[in-house]
Amino acid sequence: MISFEAVCRIVQLEPIELERWIAERWVLPESEGSGYVFSELDVARVRLIIELRRDLAVGEDAMPIVLRLLDQLYATRRRMRSLLRALETLPEEHRAAVLRHFGEN
Repeated sequence: MISFEAVCRIVQLEPIELERWIAERWVLPESEGSGYVFSELDVARVRLIIELRRDLAVGEDAMPIVLRLLDQLYATRRRMRSLLRALETLPEEHRAAVLRHFGEN
């Protein structure tokens, strides 16, 4: 786990900005004592928000919508990977039939 201060240093972000993102629930670190600790996934999300804000000029009003859509996209990708792993366990003729159904062959 990574401390609040370390995250700010790593991504070169002002603490007040990160505090605001936490208050807006754009980033959801774990509470520890009187502060927060971040996982690697949390740090990746902070980096994503920085890219969206600074490089792509996504405004504050649009940010919750963009993040929600990205979360849905990532969840769909995880489900698709899981589905593909399940397909790998099927006999070849069944797997081929499923893939034909979805136009993958």
